[in-house]
Amino acid sequence: MTKNECFNLGYISKRVGNFGELAFVLDVDNPKSYQKLETVFVELNNTLVPFFIKKIQLRGNTAVVTIEGIDTIEKAEEITKSSLYLPLEFLPKLIGKKFYFHEMPGYSVIDKTYGAIGIIEKILDFPQQAIFQIKYGEHEILIPARDEFIIGVDRLKKQIELDAPQGLIDIYINQKEENNSDEENE
Repeated sequence: MTKNECFNLGYISKRVGNFGELAFVLDVDNPKSYQKLETVFVELNNTLVPFFIKKIQLRGNTAVVTIEGIDTIEKAEEITKSSLYLPLEFLPKLIGKKFYFHEMPGYSVIDKTYGAIGIIEKILDFPQQAIFQIKYGEHEILIPARDEFIIGVDRLKKQIELDAPQGLIDIYINQKEENNSDEENE
């Protein structure tokens, strides 16, 4: 199993108790979706290693977990601070305008005003907000990945329809036209 086939579930924050129990911090929208988890992949030395869960108790976005083979303080400390992963198929299916960042590269972007404006290369995940990085010819267009700009997501056609803020796309289109006219004048 590779990271490309998985999503980051969270990380092991600390040891709990004296018999190897661990605190998992779940970085997910709905932690309750994972309260019956049986297996988790732990990143150790850049490798995803499967571990079987014996017991899991959910407390908000933290879970106190007992793992097979981790039954001492020393063994628990060895994997503390490690990242947790699950295969992509464990992600809950999303509908409507909701999407996972990893699924968007390759989607074509249709703007309400400009029509087809390019293909999403990736989503830049900044602390302030996520940004669609869209390939537009030889240039890029950056549009905030905000709910109010997203009209719809068509998973079958691999398209996302946006209503970008007025003037935002103009900046990129005009930049391209200015660059082309500069090249023609040379």
